[in-house]
Amino acid sequence: MRLKDKTILITAAGQGIGKASALGCAAEGAKVIATDINAETLATLAKENPAIETRLLDVTKPDEIKALAADLPPLDGLFNCAGFVHHGSILDVSDEDWAFSMDLNVTAMMRMCRALLPGMLERAEATGAVSIVNMASMASSIKGFPLRAVYGASKAAVIGLTKSIAADFVKQGVRCNALCPGTVDTPSLRGRIASAADPVQAEKDFIARQPMGRLATVNDIAPMVIYLLSDESRFVSGQALLVDGGVTI
Repeated sequence: MRLKDKTILITAAGQGIGKASALGCAAEGAKVIATDINAETLATLAKENPAIETRLLDVTKPDEIKALAADLPPLDGLFNCAGFVHHGSILDVSDEDWAFSMDLNVTAMMRMCRALLPGMLERAEATGAVSIVNMASMASSIKGFPLRAVYGASKAAVIGLTKSIAADFVKQGVRCNALCPGTVDTPSLRGRIASAADPVQAEKDFIARQPMGRLATVNDIAPMVIYLLSDESRFVSGQALLVDGGVTI
């Protein structure tokens, strides 16, 4: 049990990568606290594994983050999974688009880390190590992608935030890494495909940019989350780790 006796909080855990990670961490012995803005998807998750504790949380609301942090025990692990993919070049971006994406993809993550880090530092003093995993993207690490102006900028900011946390707290037992997935078959992606002018071609285009010839599944990504939250990655911090099917070779 790679996460035995660890308490781990995961945002956006109602579906997609967050859900797969919550189920995977629980299977590895963690006490999982799964948060999401969607009560229906959280209820589905709880049915699949009743041992997972579920909490409604809108990560864009600072008061909700503060209230949650005040009600939690010190955490061993935090996976900031919540995010949004904006489609468009910089010429398509409104001020509202920019503000929303930055708020959800970066500012909310910063607030989660800021609110939960004091307890995690306390836990690290007792156990020697805690871990934060922040969701970034291959569209921010070493490669730019068409029509991902706001998304790429926000996820690049996540990597910068991750490295700063890692540098500031490495001597206190806190590790912080960013996860950079390729194109993953999630409900979010399916929504973007369905909204395209030609959904069949849109799916083909997403698959075509993956050298392995297929989309990633959520179960391709969750093992890296488990690894980064576990003691197996005890010498890994401040890194942006790609799980992209070879896109950035």
